[in-house]
Amino acid sequence: MTDRAIKSIAIVGGGTAGWMAASLLAQTLRGTGCAITLIESPDIGIVGVGEATIPPILDFLKLIEVDLDAFLQATQATFKLGIKFQDWSRVGESYWHPFGSFGVSIDRRPFHHVWHKARTEGLDMAVPDFSLAAALGEAGRFAPPDPRAGGPLAGLRHALHFDAALVAKFLRDHAERRGVRRLEREVARAVLRDDGFIDALTLTDGEQVKADFYIDCSGLRGLLIEQALETGYEDWTRWLPCDRAIAAPTAHAGPPAPYTLAVAQDAGWRWKIPLRHRVGNGYVYASQAIDDETALSELLAAIGEPLAEPRKLRFTTGRRKAFWNRNCVALGLASGFLEPLESTSIHLVCSGLYKLLDHFPDRDFAPSNIAAYNRALVAEYETFRDFIVLHYCATARDDTPFWRDRAEASIPDSLAERMELYRACGRIDTRPGELFTDLSWFYVLEGMGLRPRAHDPLVDASDFRQVRAILPRLAQQVATVVAQSPTHQAALGAGRSVAA
Repeated sequence: MTDRAIKSIAIVGGGTAGWMAASLLAQTLRGTGCAITLIESPDIGIVGVGEATIPPILDFLKLIEVDLDAFLQATQATFKLGIKFQDWSRVGESYWHPFGSFGVSIDRRPFHHVWHKARTEGLDMAVPDFSLAAALGEAGRFAPPDPRAGGPLAGLRHALHFDAALVAKFLRDHAERRGVRRLEREVARAVLRDDGFIDALTLTDGEQVKADFYIDCSGLRGLLIEQALETGYEDWTRWLPCDRAIAAPTAHAGPPAPYTLAVAQDAGWRWKIPLRHRVGNGYVYASQAIDDETALSELLAAIGEPLAEPRKLRFTTGRRKAFWNRNCVALGLASGFLEPLESTSIHLVCSGLYKLLDHFPDRDFAPSNIAAYNRALVAEYETFRDFIVLHYCATARDDTPFWRDRAEASIPDSLAERMELYRACGRIDTRPGELFTDLSWFYVLEGMGLRPRAHDPLVDASDFRQVRAILPRLAQQVATVVAQSPTHQAALGAGRSVAA
């Protein structure tokens, strides 16, 4: 039988996406003889604004056998317990999307259904009363998950904030130690075969690099997936009109918070991501609603004097019509752009890589295998899109034209169906394997002020007098852990034993 195995892979573009791909493929393909080459230009900087993650990043780092303590130190990382949203539903109001468990199941009903009935019974409850992550975040404290401890510590989860440029450097060194070849050059163009597949990459000095399989991590320009293969792009501006971002670092004004802050602004929203050595800030906005100079002024008024010149980014929200085209897969910004409201950018790189391993090709590049990969990624991107649109469309704000437009704009049918189900009975239609579980949807739906017309009728089977007695005990368990936990700053100094 003819050997059809992939013998060589070329990755175009470094940055977080490129070096994540190189690290995982080097780990997975070791012993196969497959040569991996990454080409990155010293003259093209990385976007580097994706500095907040979600809990699966820790699984990725474990998979590629990274020393976590070394990673935390090298990337100036801090811990992240969730996202706090401010001024999204109404100016002056805030809500949490925390990580980890929420309350406990009561008579096999998820706690958010019990929450709905408690509301109808007139009980005044807050998410941090029953979410350890949110309670720790509010207190500026941090604790490691501990499955052996039981109670709220057993269900706690966390992620990381880090410096994206430092992450790329760390993973570059990690991948090179595992045999990845790095070319510090620039790709001028891709040479196509008669069948439309990529045959080789021509560098600016005329040298050619040939591979069986190509991974495009070239950023928004999509050097291979779009410029060479003309894959096409699905524009989601009608649902997510923000098309600009300004990023600027500032010095710390106090201890770093263990969460990402997302603050709604006049024409978009602002992020605040605390690292060890600085604070990352940025403003994502719609150019139709505000000009660049006014947006910059609004950002600087909120954050103060920046440590470096603000960086500006233009984008079109959406995705490639295919993430895998012929013998090329796009990852990161080359695959599409979703504003980083729920810190999904780096996770989408991970997800694209995991699905690539599930569908890893040989040199025949079976069309059915490629189609299955694309279907899986399309479904994930569209679910993420809907989740982000939810933060806008459910707003009660009417103080600026941008927010009035968001409240009145059309939304995807798939999102409308989820919202109507929730309004009817508090249920959320999530599918197996989706990143955002029913609990994530609950946090945003609840936080944005949507209230179901009825609660899960099975909750009525419980003796609510007993439920009333359980609720204060659950809240006390959370409060006790918070009181016994170190500050986030102290936890950062504790090193790996805290992060594990």
